[in-house]
Amino acid sequence: MAAPILSWEGLGLVQGNGWLFQDLDIHIQQRDRLALIGRNGAGKTTLLKLLGGQVDADKGIRSIQPGTRIVTLEQDPFFTGFDTLMDFALSGKDAPPRHEVESIAGQLGIDLTRKAESASGGERRRAALSRALASDPDLLLLDEPTNHLDLAAIDWLEDWLQRYRGAFVVISHDRTFLERLTKATLWLDRGSLRRKDIGFGGYEAWMEQVYAEEARAADKLDAKLKIEAHWLERGVTARRKRNMGRLEKLYEMRAQRAAMLSPKGTAKLAISSDDAKSKAVIVADHVNKSFGDRPIVKDFTLRITRKDRIGVVGSNGAGKTTLLKLLTGELEPDSGTITLAKTLQGIMIDQQRSLMAPDKRVRDVLADGSDWIDVRGVRKHIQGYLKDFLFDPGLVEARVGTLSGGERSRLLLAREFARFSNLLVLDEPTNDLDLETLDLLQEVISDYDGTVLIVSHDRDFLDRTVTITLGMDGSGKVDIVAGGYADWEKIRKQRLAGKPVAKASTDKADAAAAAPPPPAKKGKLSYKDQRDYELLPKRIEELDAAIARGEAQLADPDLYARDPKKFDALMAALEKVRAEKDAAEERWLELAELAEG
Repeated sequence: MAAPILSWEGLGLVQGNGWLFQDLDIHIQQRDRLALIGRNGAGKTTLLKLLGGQVDADKGIRSIQPGTRIVTLEQDPFFTGFDTLMDFALSGKDAPPRHEVESIAGQLGIDLTRKAESASGGERRRAALSRALASDPDLLLLDEPTNHLDLAAIDWLEDWLQRYRGAFVVISHDRTFLERLTKATLWLDRGSLRRKDIGFGGYEAWMEQVYAEEARAADKLDAKLKIEAHWLERGVTARRKRNMGRLEKLYEMRAQRAAMLSPKGTAKLAISSDDAKSKAVIVADHVNKSFGDRPIVKDFTLRITRKDRIGVVGSNGAGKTTLLKLLTGELEPDSGTITLAKTLQGIMIDQQRSLMAPDKRVRDVLADGSDWIDVRGVRKHIQGYLKDFLFDPGLVEARVGTLSGGERSRLLLAREFARFSNLLVLDEPTNDLDLETLDLLQEVISDYDGTVLIVSHDRDFLDRTVTITLGMDGSGKVDIVAGGYADWEKIRKQRLAGKPVAKASTDKADAAAAAPPPPAKKGKLSYKDQRDYELLPKRIEELDAAIARGEAQLADPDLYARDPKKFDALMAALEKVRAEKDAAEERWLELAELAEG
């Protein structure tokens, strides 16, 4: 095997009062395509900077082949002090040739004469990409390269990287991007680094195997503390199992919505069922909207009902934000009508981390300094709620400024999801989130009792989440597709190839046939398994009710001062019931896998 172009041996870095990681060995070969995976706060971005030589390590030896050119695409490039995007792209002692920058910028559709100060996040990201790719590096270090890019730019970047002859290491939350490009995985986990020569497509199975082996070893050693340290990993495992069932439920919902679409691809407004009418929360009827001579939305008709999950996709400038503002009543149509349910109460989550001051504690952000938080009318202890969002409960006193970008995004999600609403508007919600948090977000959206509107360029996230996709091509036409991004992409390809687009299904049988098939059955359950499978859901509901009663009793602010023994007894009983519920869920999930795949 040829010598690596870059190596770190015994790499270690101190952060705060301890080691962020230590004794890491990394070897990057000439044609490596590496996915760098790890939970928010694990140190992925820091490790990427150590590879690029932008950060000094506290120990370890860095070796690099002479003449190796390394270029880093940072997540938030520094544009201060540059007049135009071109000034930024041509800055530095190793500035790329101007003609190469202009060529790539043309492919990405970015005007580099634009003022840097007023450029959007997407324009800045394309300028940074133009600079990085035009530099012709031997090693590319990419930190969330698809953030702020539209679908066309992501497709172009994927094609460029597939033809690229150098090596790259990429941090990304975009599963589709990682699956298509990577050939090996670096997994940064609890201060250690593992490498396996499988692309991201095999990462989750590998991770589950590692955690299962660690859990077995911990059980054999009876190491209680080590077992307790696995609460997060085990929670992730259970969450993924639940998501399998949720995907099957999502396919059923898509089939039901496909049955309600007309052959023209617009939602039928004349629904005879009073129940269906009462569920309508937003009704768009022949809506048109233009800016000057440019049509944004033309003759758009759609009935959005409670529990619909609507994904809005399209290139930058196609009109996604305008459509979102029309549907939420923020913008009036030129003609046609938008009718919102009188009871509609929405919140918008748009990753504005600026809303959280760096000097505030996590406790301040979530609960105004209290130990308890109101979660849609139910009081929960703040530490328990933090665990629900994959935080170590000990972070309750941490300052927001010490959290990673992904952790701040997750904290914002935790705060916003606690508020009562029946409409969620999510604008690029996946930016800066790690893969475990994306699984959690999918779960929360699936369980949400209201309606969800999502604007996103994350193809995998949309495929796992939405029941209807609104596809915009910039001409004013809005494709209404029962399904996710992949379903819309299929229709687009048919249209580009000049093939007739299949009509929307008009009955439930056709719709079910068109929906992605659920996994195949794995075989019969034993009598005891079948009985548990049927009875456990009811038992889980009973345990949920018992947990709610216990939390209601503990919500009394004077209970501890009045009767500390009763408080302790209630806490112990509540933990016991929660443990029983977790065990019941695990058992039912295993049986569900056996019964339904």
